[in-house]
Amino acid sequence: MQLDRTYLVWALSYAVGGMGLGIYMAASHQHEQHVTHAHLLLLGFVASLVYGVIHKLWLQGPGHGIAVAQLVVHQLGVLAMCMGLFLLYGGFASGAVLEPLLGVASIAVLLGAVLMLRMVLTSRRGAWA
Repeated sequence: MQLDRTYLVWALSYAVGGMGLGIYMAASHQHEQHVTHAHLLLLGFVASLVYGVIHKLWLQGPGHGIAVAQLVVHQLGVLAMCMGLFLLYGGFASGAVLEPLLGVASIAVLLGAVLMLRMVLTSRRGAWA
């Protein structure tokens, strides 16, 4: 599977999950998970969609290893962050327990963005091509 398509599948999966959580919150009138909902949609759906578009339109032949590493780091970071936030805002675990997980997940998402920036800067095909 091409990385742009892989990102599209991940993005749409996050969209379904985020919208489902939003509908649940609206129907139940329980909005404690609004932070999780926002992270699912912004970091999961929007960032993954943008990364997929970048792969499709701008990246030509980035090192396959760095491209796969970037995909894995971003997706693991978003999944860990959203699970941690769900547990935190759902009252299933305390902040003291979840802070290390959320910290590592945040750094993973940042690392994913740094790797994407590196691939864009070192790509043989620029946005003007």
